[in-house]
Amino acid sequence: MPVLVTGCTGFIAQYIVRDLLEQNYEVIGTVRSKEKGDTIERLFNNDPSLTLEVVEDIAAPDAFDNVFEKYGSKIKVILHTASPFHFNATDYENEMLKPALHGTRSVLESIKKYGSKTVERVVVTSSIAAIKDMEKVANADFVYTEESWNPITWEESKLNSQNAYRGSKKFAEKAAWDFWEENKNIVKFELTTVNPSMIFGPQLFDENAKGVLNTSAEVINSFLKSGPDADISALKNDFVDVRDVSKAHLLAFQKTDTVGKRLGLSSGQFNGQDLARILNERFPQLQGTIPQVSGDGANKTEPYAKFDNSNTKEILGFPFRGLEETLSDTVAQILKAQGGV
Repeated sequence: MPVLVTGCTGFIAQYIVRDLLEQNYEVIGTVRSKEKGDTIERLFNNDPSLTLEVVEDIAAPDAFDNVFEKYGSKIKVILHTASPFHFNATDYENEMLKPALHGTRSVLESIKKYGSKTVERVVVTSSIAAIKDMEKVANADFVYTEESWNPITWEESKLNSQNAYRGSKKFAEKAAWDFWEENKNIVKFELTTVNPSMIFGPQLFDENAKGVLNTSAEVINSFLKSGPDADISALKNDFVDVRDVSKAHLLAFQKTDTVGKRLGLSSGQFNGQDLARILNERFPQLQGTIPQVSGDGANKTEPYAKFDNSNTKEILGFPFRGLEETLSDTVAQILKAQGGV
């Protein structure tokens, strides 16, 4: 069965493509350029079950029409992972907010035009950023669930890159749910969103572990370069392993009890002290070059709000990788790729 994966050069999407191919799905992937497509084809050894199509600008009107015109009723499942994710933007509205919102609307409008009776499942990659209220993260007694929504406004989202990212995820996801509700009498597909927390884990291909990494994985890479005296007190978040995120995307369309659900992906919380402890223990060659374990002073991390995703874990039915495994695998690959082993 063919599965359309948008944005398949991405960190998560590469794992999704691999997992789909391993489960004998035919994959139709979109990329922003022929050059990026050529790289993906090479990395996947020109797998005959992987076909790539160029969609230069996902936010353009009718961006995905050509894909649906070409493949028609073959497409039964769509995993929409494509979205801007970087903190280097300067025009937040036009570089992050609008592309995320319009990209989601664009693929859904194409389904409405070309696949209203044939597309069965749609999975949209969102984020825990669409769930968390940043005004409450410092409240150690507050608990988020999959039902929570970030209250950020469009105007607030234009203030800085962090707000722009949070807003882009919220408004794009909300557009998907609104579209689904408003068009239930026209389209037959069922909708699920996947809302990962900070995504750690190794790159699928070692060559991608060199230099500056994708935004979430770069958190670990930057930690390795921060020096022994770095202040890591602000480093804290929920985390999940990219391999579990990919698995969740497949289960999102393979299972029936995921329909209409937001799947909140978090293995638990971490802070800078957790990273320091694990890396100093697991990689003694790094001792003296990275922050040390210290429960007091500048590096002490205050407690923060909890994310209760027990419903998601029950639905998915598999255990998420712990911090030691995901961190160790990530750092081992970085050190190998950058000549540190």
